[in-house]
Amino acid sequence: MKWSMLAAAAAAFVSFGAADALAGRDLDQIKSRNVLRCGVQGPSNPGFGVPDSQGRWGGFNVEVCRAIAITIFGDPNRVEFVPVTTQSRFPALSSGEVDVLSNNTTWTLTRDTNVNRFNFPAITFYDGQALMVPRRLGVTAGRQLNGATVCVQPGTTTELNISDFFRANNIRFTPVVIADLDEIRRAYDSGRCDVFTNDFAALAAQRTLLTRPADHVILPDRLSKEPLAVTVRQGDDELANIVAWTTFALIDAEEMGITMANVEQIAGSSTNPVVRRLLGVEGNMGESLGAARADFARQIIRTFGNYGEIFERHLGTATPLGLERGQNNIWTRGGLLYAPPAR
Repeated sequence: MKWSMLAAAAAAFVSFGAADALAGRDLDQIKSRNVLRCGVQGPSNPGFGVPDSQGRWGGFNVEVCRAIAITIFGDPNRVEFVPVTTQSRFPALSSGEVDVLSNNTTWTLTRDTNVNRFNFPAITFYDGQALMVPRRLGVTAGRQLNGATVCVQPGTTTELNISDFFRANNIRFTPVVIADLDEIRRAYDSGRCDVFTNDFAALAAQRTLLTRPADHVILPDRLSKEPLAVTVRQGDDELANIVAWTTFALIDAEEMGITMANVEQIAGSSTNPVVRRLLGVEGNMGESLGAARADFARQIIRTFGNYGEIFERHLGTATPLGLERGQNNIWTRGGLLYAPPAR
């Protein structure tokens, strides 16, 4: 009798512990605070996240955060943007200074499994490390950079990848290690280093801030795979689910042809059950997710459009960054963006 009672108590303890660990600990704090604190790389990350003259943030990563705020609160403005650097981002997330990172952070094994473990619920941008050089060097490929000085940020996958690249090609380089992104751009612009290395999209953004952007070229080499994702602390599956399905809603909307301009018309006329579930016309997708509104995806699309609209508005060919969709197109158009079934 005593043993069976002990076993039952132990089972109850384990069950409670597991449920508690997966409960919305961080989500509860966000709701209690009534604002989502979003860590963004700033203040000079054109296209992805920059404040305007009134201090209002805009950009691709910023709108992803505002979309998450719609899912949690039903309000895109309940976001506090906290600028973080490559060195401060993980301590800021671990300590609770920020709730999520939306700052071009790469999903890696060690970040998934180290002491301060993080979750990467959904990839928002596929990228790869690249090399930018002055046109005057006449360089067309990375293997021609033997003896070059390379500006790189410390404590990043970028720093590790550049060492691997030069070693694999049996050429040498001299690193110029600078922590601050603005400072590293200024060092490169002044000629202190021959090469500026970062993710391709980040280099495209930083090139727009150089004294003479047209005098610099990004080489075709891709040194790595860089799946960039909104990052959260491990231990709150509810928040991770919200981040994931907010992202998936943006991707699904583009695949289904739902845009900012037509979302209301489609919501009122579509007989497609998949579309109707996504837009909250039927089913309980919002309730299952713990969203503030049953039609959270409809509200996101009405406010920001689908993934492609956000991309083109901030990063696309008509912007200073001039990025092609490439890998960041939906799977039906040859890209890597693919959302699980919303059912």
